[in-house]
Amino acid sequence: MNLLELSTLLLSLASIFSIINLRVLKLPQTIGLMVLAIVLSLIIMIAGLISPEFLNYMTQLTKEFDFSVLLIDVMLPFLLFAGAISVDVHELLKDRLTVLFLATFGVLFSTFAVGTGVFWLVQQPFLGLSSLGLTYVDCLLFGSLIAPTDPIAVLAMVKKMNLSKITETRIAGESLFNDGIGVVVFLTLLSIKIEGIDNVTLQSVGSLFAQEVIGGVVMGAVLGFLGLKLVKYIENTHVELEVLITLSLVLLVPIISHLFHFSAVLGVVVMGLFLNQNIDTDKKQDGVQKAMGDYVYKFWHLLDETLNAILFILIGLEIIPILQNFDTSYLVIILLVILLVVVSRGIGVFIPIKILSYRMTFEKNTALIITWGGLRGGLSIALALNLPDTIGDGKELILILTYAVVLFTILVQGLTLKKIVK
Repeated sequence: MNLLELSTLLLSLASIFSIINLRVLKLPQTIGLMVLAIVLSLIIMIAGLISPEFLNYMTQLTKEFDFSVLLIDVMLPFLLFAGAISVDVHELLKDRLTVLFLATFGVLFSTFAVGTGVFWLVQQPFLGLSSLGLTYVDCLLFGSLIAPTDPIAVLAMVKKMNLSKITETRIAGESLFNDGIGVVVFLTLLSIKIEGIDNVTLQSVGSLFAQEVIGGVVMGAVLGFLGLKLVKYIENTHVELEVLITLSLVLLVPIISHLFHFSAVLGVVVMGLFLNQNIDTDKKQDGVQKAMGDYVYKFWHLLDETLNAILFILIGLEIIPILQNFDTSYLVIILLVILLVVVSRGIGVFIPIKILSYRMTFEKNTALIITWGGLRGGLSIALALNLPDTIGDGKELILILTYAVVLFTILVQGLTLKKIVK
């Protein structure tokens, strides 16, 4: 199947599933698409019992399709930019220290708490998983890829919760930035895994971390500043040109990131926040207008909805190889790891909020809402697929655990979040 045929298939499925969800299921878009994609995967598995050739074809198609590269290099920058320009940047700047502290502490705590917990679990005789040979670094890699929440899923849910402006901004901002921190932590641990713990020094780890974070932020700020100057120069009179400028800048970020080893995720978020600003003008009575015209925001909203639909269909289809190799003996560790991930997320959110509450106010049960609203998605799966084969048989377990956590957070936490907020 070539690229055109695959794109047509995915867009057609996204359209059909969206209509079914809108008229029949009536679930939030993210959850509805995920449910229908899983149903499609199960239908393919059942059809495979009748025609093994068909199942082999679908499995081969899924394996040939490089989901991780498509998501990290193409879809994620577009989705994060769309999310960044939809956030109230002025509220975010007022609360920037809170958002950064929540994102950084939460990811680091979850990485080490989940990684340590999983390493302890696989050593327990009653689970019979010690033969997989998972090292502590392997388990930390799982902790780092499952720590960041999915801003696409989170933003889609938060917009419909009628939360206060400050709480909504905190949740959205934390989700946008913890992706960048999570990817940097993952890449740092991955370099330790590849080079070997004996060949890695604290200085080299710190240098890599700083290069990814600081480089990504500076790159995003520079491109965002240049983009802001360009759209100001256009003055919203040529909206098509503004769309072209934003598209080219978003595509430019991953290319520069690969060349200089910067964090593309942080870069595109910072660039989006730069462009999502108000500018002084005499054309409006209140003296302020958006740097980009409404046409640009509508275009990126459309692109966001389209890519979001395709993303969750791909997540559902990617589960086919996992279902084929699924071992029921993994059920116990799946349940324990889901509990571990949720509890670690809760502690990682509760501690910074408790510390910050001495200086600022938080709405009641903010920590609970942020914890339960921590949906995982495509980024976690893409990072899991990017794990090196040197992990051995343990990679299969990490993939299964990743899918289990993603499905639990989207289907269970996503469906019950509105009731918890109420």
